[in-house]
Formats: sequence, structure tokens, C-alpha cells
Amino acid sequence: MAKKTPITVDQLWRIERLGTPSLSPDGAQAVSSLTRYSMDENKGASTLWLLSTLGGRPRALTQCGDKDGQPRWSPRGDLVAFVAKREQQGSKDEEAQLYLIAPNGGEARRAATVATGVEAFRWCPDGQRIVFVSWVWPSLKGAKAQAASLKAFKERKETGYATGEAQYRYWDHHVPMGRAAHLHLMDTASGKVRDLFEGTRFELTRTEPDAQQFDVSPDGRRVVFAFDPAPDKRMDGRFALAELELRSGRITPIVQDSDWDCSAPRYSPDGGRIAFTATHQGAKHTMPSQLAVWDRDAADWQVVSGEWDHDVQAPLHWEDDGQALLFAAEQKGRRHLWRFDLPDRRAEIVVGGGWLQGFDKASGVLVSLADAIDHPPRLHVCLPGETPRRIEQFNDDLLAGLVMGHTEEVWFEGAAGVAGTPDRVQMWLTYPPGFDAKKKYPLLHLIHGGPHTAFGDAWHFRWNVQTMAAQGYVVACVNYHGSSGFGYTFLDSITHRWGELELQDVEAATDVLLKKPWADRKRVFASGGSYGGFMVAWMNGHVPAGRYAAYVCHAGCFDWTAMFADDAYTWHAKELGAWYWDDMARVHSQSPHASAGEMRTPTLVIHGALDYRVPDAQGLAYYNTLKALNVDARLLWFPDENHWVLKPRNSRQWYGEFFDWLARHDVKSGAGRKAPTKPAGQASRT
Repeated sequence: MAKKTPITVDQLWRIERLGTPSLSPDGAQAVSSLTRYSMDENKGASTLWLLSTLGGRPRALTQCGDKDGQPRWSPRGDLVAFVAKREQQGSKDEEAQLYLIAPNGGEARRAATVATGVEAFRWCPDGQRIVFVSWVWPSLKGAKAQAASLKAFKERKETGYATGEAQYRYWDHHVPMGRAAHLHLMDTASGKVRDLFEGTRFELTRTEPDAQQFDVSPDGRRVVFAFDPAPDKRMDGRFALAELELRSGRITPIVQDSDWDCSAPRYSPDGGRIAFTATHQGAKHTMPSQLAVWDRDAADWQVVSGEWDHDVQAPLHWEDDGQALLFAAEQKGRRHLWRFDLPDRRAEIVVGGGWLQGFDKASGVLVSLADAIDHPPRLHVCLPGETPRRIEQFNDDLLAGLVMGHTEEVWFEGAAGVAGTPDRVQMWLTYPPGFDAKKKYPLLHLIHGGPHTAFGDAWHFRWNVQTMAAQGYVVACVNYHGSSGFGYTFLDSITHRWGELELQDVEAATDVLLKKPWADRKRVFASGGSYGGFMVAWMNGHVPAGRYAAYVCHAGCFDWTAMFADDAYTWHAKELGAWYWDDMARVHSQSPHASAGEMRTPTLVIHGALDYRVPDAQGLAYYNTLKALNVDARLLWFPDENHWVLKPRNSRQWYGEFFDWLARHDVKSGAGRKAPTKPAGQASRT
């Protein structure tokens, strides 16, 4: 029997990645996308697979495509619709189109050619029509005019992006210039398409509109959707809900309150109610999303989960009896599937995490997609009264040859919260494979971003804990104050004082770990991305040199004033407590760059040029500052990556630079170097 080995980066990229499942109406089969990556070709390919919930081997449904995604069964179970770019009958898609394929196989057919493409879709109950999203020029009428405008836009010689909009880019792409996301109705038999918003002021969100933003009524007569009623669209806009009558085209707002942000609407089985998520932004920007229900007869809505201190996360799914809803919510570093009972307003866990990635339910059959720190996403069928059963083994052969590090959940006393006494803080601790408590080990912090997210019991391909533990590190992931899933008070505690409590938590964790007999205090490292990158930059200016041997700062926030170039600038004053022009001192008190003179610890800085959430000038400024201070620093800059690193070869380089940097500053490797005692241009340390 071959000896098991720790996981490598190349093996990490050989893992096949399942997408969110869609169930057939009878619950007998699920369809899911499966993405496989090639390190040699430096790209991935996604195909659709059918998985039986009754037993049997998975079967490939599509083979000719390259990026087949978003599969959904038709209401009659005779077709699977999906979005893809393909070449068919001599015509190659320039934009993603909607395709249909029979579940028993055969060739997929393009349902229609939509010049402006298909972003996301939902079936109508008759199984003959589809409502979909496409970016169009709102002032134009008719498909021919849209096609002509798109052709002219692509053939233009100018490259400038001109706009007067407040919101014009998101994460790694610009909002299509001069266009808006409209809902359309497609007849799948004839291919006829109608713009449902044509001639109106309505549009969907400009931040990647998807199928969670709208729903079709059970009788197929109406569509409910979320829209921003404000004339000036901003990233922090507060959305309302409206209903559209498909026959007349009449649109009626049904939920609109300037204090509330509403999203993810879903019709009840009888169409008499609409469930949605509602966030009380008027109270505070950090308020959780709550479950709300609009009643047609009463023409009014109410929040039903207000007493439940959890953040309700889309999608919402009604139970068949209309008495409960399914949705995901985080709790203490895990993401479960919950059922919320409407009559008694009680929530219970249906499928426990790990980390729930997706689910679907039909005819009493539930399928869930979830991962954990020790395994990638897996698909299970959950039947009443039965233990969840896996219905695929895509990665089992690969994983059978690998040994994973043991992970334990640790709680310790962190920073003092609202009550003034230390709060209990969670930390995931993953040991290297073959860990021996009698030996000495280096410690590596992975500090999560957000800040209002969490490091969960999840696999995480981009910052994979097992791959890092395989290098011999004990890996610590602290869910510091501000993290999600630990109640609203804990999440909101860091507002207007970024860096303070989070640093106390990470430092307390380090103190706890350094008391362990296996911990080598000379080999302690800290790394983080996004807000985690902010944290390691903050630590460099606020933690004495020598405490940590080196830092890794990926896509980190360095200067909150210069960060105003990001796509989320409308949130800055809410998070920091002031606009920089009103209270520069307050903003600087939370900005790492203001403490640059104290920075001594060697740092690897990583950034992508296509990062619009934390523009790459942040990383370059941090790196340049360290070089000017004569602090040992290295830069890894990607011209073709965004906030993350998504290409296989770039990811391998990322992990290589990451591990090489830590090894270079590991005293046991003999390559450790001391930080300079006097930065350039300074006579003494202040």
C-alpha cells in the first residue's frame, strides 16, 4: 500500500470542484457543474453532471462546452437549462447564451441568440418560458437596436471609460458603460425575447445581478424583483421590491422603506406571500439580514426573525406547505442549513456544517453541497429519517493518497467587549500531518478578510489551510472581534475603531499558543488577505519587531485616504466613523500608513492589478514604504489577477513565493535575517 503524503499545490489544483446543485422536480436526480483545472493549460473547464439521489454512478450530461454553468431543471423535468459560450451551427457565441439539453443526453441547443448575452435566469412554471438578466442600453428599444449598439461599441477605436455614475466598477470589472441590467422574457420554443423593463426606470443591481434578485410566481403571471429606487445608484443603496405583471407589463412597488435594504425575494407555494431578506440599514450599516415576509392580502410586510441573532443568507427556499423556509446562516465558525418555522418563529439546523456551499429541495428530497477544513465540497442527499448519504466520489481517489492535518476548535479569552470583560474568541488550529507534540514547530497565523466574515470550517482553495500545514506549520485561524457568526454585538464591536480589538485577539492567541511546549517562539509568522492584509500591515506598525519573524500581506489595505479609489468608497465613513475630509485624525488613527515609521518586520506584499476592492496602489505604496525604510520586503504583483489569484499557474507561483518567504525568515532554515535597527532617513526610532 502506497504511503500517504501531505497535499501539494499541484494536487490542490487537481481537485475537481462541484457547483451548486439543482434537483429534478421528482427529486430523483441532481445536476451540477463540475470544474476541472489544468496546470499545463493554465485554465479550467466546466461541464454538467447528473447525479442520482437513488443510487448509481454520476453521468456527464455535457461534454462539448468549456464553461457550462448555472444548470436548472425545467418545471416539467424534460430539460436542463444552463448558461454557456459555445459554437453551434457555425455561430460562435460572443456573449454567454442560454442552452437547453434533455437529461437523457443528446446535443444541447441554443434557446435564442441574445446579442447582449444572458447573465442569469429562472424558469417560468409552464416550462416553456424563461426570465433572464441581460445588460442593455436602457434608452434603446428592440433587440435589433441593442445588437447594433453592441456591435458599434465593440468596433469603436476609443478605449476610455466615461461615466457620471457613482457606481461604475465592482471587484474586478467595470459596470458595462451606459448599460443597465434588465429582466427579459424568452419563449424557449420560438426564441422570441421581450425586455420587461423597456421604457421604464427600473433596473437590477449593478453589482453582479443574479437569479437571487428576482422570482417568478407559481401561476407564472408575475415576477418580483429587487431594485434601487434612488436616482443615483450607489453600492450602499437600499433596495426595494416590486412586482411586474407579465401580460400587461405593469410594475408596482410592494416593499419600499428608506431605512431598509431588501433582497432575495421568493414566492410562497400559493403565491400569496413573498419571503425576502431585509437589513435595517437605517439603524446601522452592520445590521444583519433578517427574514421578512410580505402578505398579498394585507399588502404589508413584517420581519419574522428579529429575535434570532443570526444573519439570514440567500437563497431562500419555501417548504411545500408554506409554513417554513430553508436558508443558510453562520454560527460560530460554521455555516449550516436552517429551517425557520413561521408559526412559532423558531429556527433549527437541518444540515450541519462544515460550511454549506449550496442546496436544493424537491419532492421531499434535499441535496446539500458542503466542505470542511479537512475535505473539499461534497454532495449529499438528505432524506427524512435517514443519515445524509454522499452521491459522488469525484475526488476520493486523489484524496485517498493524501494525509490531512488534524484540526481542532480552540476558545480563549480575547479583547474586552461591550461588557468590559474579555470575550471568548474562537480559533481553528490545524496541525501538520504527523504532528509530534514533543518536537518544536513554527506557528503561522492566517488572518481572514472582511472584516465582517469568518474563517470557517471550510476548505478554501485560495488560502488552503491543509496545504499550509503540509509545509510543517501549525496554522492558526482566529475569528477576531468583528467576525460574522458570533452575534451582532461581537460583529459590530470594532466599528469606528478598526485594528484595536482585532489586534488584541490575535496577540492573545499568540500568547496562548506560545505557552504550548511544541511552539517555537522564534518562528512565528502572520499572514492575511484584504482586511487580513490590513491587519498584518497594522501589526507591523503596532507590534514590537521580533514578535513575528515575517509577515505576508495579500491585497491589504494600507492607507484609508488613498483607499477612496476603491469600489466600496461609500462605506468608508460608516466603518471608520468619518469622511477623511471631515476628520483626518480619526481616519489616520485607523490607518496602517500613519504608523509606517514603526515598521520593522520583513514583509512579502502581494497584489493584483485588477483588484478594484483594494486597488493595487495600496500594495505598491506599502512595499515602497518598506523599501524606503530599509525593511526587508518582497513584492509579488500580478497584472492579470484581481482581489484573489484565480489562474492555476499564478496560484502555484503565489504559494511558492509565500512558502519561500516564510522559509527565508525561518531561523531553523539558516536563512533568517534580522530587521534593520535604523530605517533610512531616521536618526532614531520614535
